[in-house]
Amino acid sequence: MTTTAEPGVGRSVGPTVRVVLVDDETLVRVGLRLILGADPAIEVVGEAADGLEALDVVQRTSPDVVLMDIRMPRLDGLAATERLLAGQPDARVVILTTFDTDEMVLGALRLGAAGFLLKDTPPAEIVRHVLDAGAGRTTLSPSVTDRLIASVTHQPRDERRTVAREHLDRLTERERDVARAIGRGLSNAELAAELFITVATVKTHISRILEKMPADNRTHIAICVHEAGDV
Repeated sequence: MTTTAEPGVGRSVGPTVRVVLVDDETLVRVGLRLILGADPAIEVVGEAADGLEALDVVQRTSPDVVLMDIRMPRLDGLAATERLLAGQPDARVVILTTFDTDEMVLGALRLGAAGFLLKDTPPAEIVRHVLDAGAGRTTLSPSVTDRLIASVTHQPRDERRTVAREHLDRLTERERDVARAIGRGLSNAELAAELFITVATVKTHISRILEKMPADNRTHIAICVHEAGDV
């Protein structure tokens, strides 16, 4: 993130989240630019109309957050997300989706997308999602999360809760504290401050959690915590 200065004063007033918009529909990009650009804490630094163009724009602009559509020509959002996260594992990719008709979003979950944003989300919520992602939080819409879990597991809710609790039982008490904080969307820095430990220690705990649970990334941890009802 960069910081913005108050006009005429020259002092920093807070972090600016730098965003790249990726969507093959010009109207969607224009709408998102207007919504996000109206917030002084957000700066749209680039746009792309397909996955290949997105990789180039992201490399040139180094944004904090990438809003990535799924269905696009040449290189779709899923493939673009995979390439982007392979080269920049700390990148924050938020998937733009209509979900009801786009099952490919499940693949993005496995890749470690930082969040899911429905295209009909109210403007204020779009801004909140982007700011949360920029702060290192996982931004999962409850409705999207529930449907993703159901699609992946095909298990009744009671069974999913039992399995999730079994996974959490493998953790130490401190590791469960970390997992719960991830489930609440805290970033590593926020988590460290809350638990009075260093960020390096947080990362160590997360690595151990990933080893003990069937999870590939912190998004999977968050979903497991929510399924267990342990937030």
